[in-house]
Amino acid sequence: MIKRPEPVQVVKQRRDGVLRALVDGVPYIRFLGVTFERRGDELTAIMPFKDALIGNPMLPALHGGATAAFLEVTAIISLSWGMIWEDMESGALAVEDLDQIKLPRLPKTIDFTVDYLRSGLPRDAYARARITRAGRRYASVHVEGWQDNRARLFAQATGHFVMPQRES
Repeated sequence: MIKRPEPVQVVKQRRDGVLRALVDGVPYIRFLGVTFERRGDELTAIMPFKDALIGNPMLPALHGGATAAFLEVTAIISLSWGMIWEDMESGALAVEDLDQIKLPRLPKTIDFTVDYLRSGLPRDAYARARITRAGRRYASVHVEGWQDNRARLFAQATGHFVMPQRES
């Protein structure tokens, strides 16, 4: 007997649930209010504006630390999602019971360099990470952040990370 594929909605709900479990597992991400939109395996991070993120009230401009944290969180979650995606699709990660799922550890930052290209305005910010190298032990990521216009970046960053050891 041939096993029928699962309905697409069930697959989407499971993937979204795993992503939610990954993000909710990091208290600092919740503190910043960062969420992630998923389209297939691609993630877009969203940091909704709130007054607590303003660093210079005279301009007003987003605090550089909030901007850097947003970009770093985007890089780390994107790297983790890449590993989890592979494991979900191959069946190596059983995700039927989200309450019992054991997600891999997060990558550890080696270094993270932020280029502040213009002041972050008092509005929502978006970011996407591009993994430029991902090996078993080390990864390199480039992140771009924008607000109203994807072509007008307000910050970008490059980071290097130690990847967690995968369960065999």
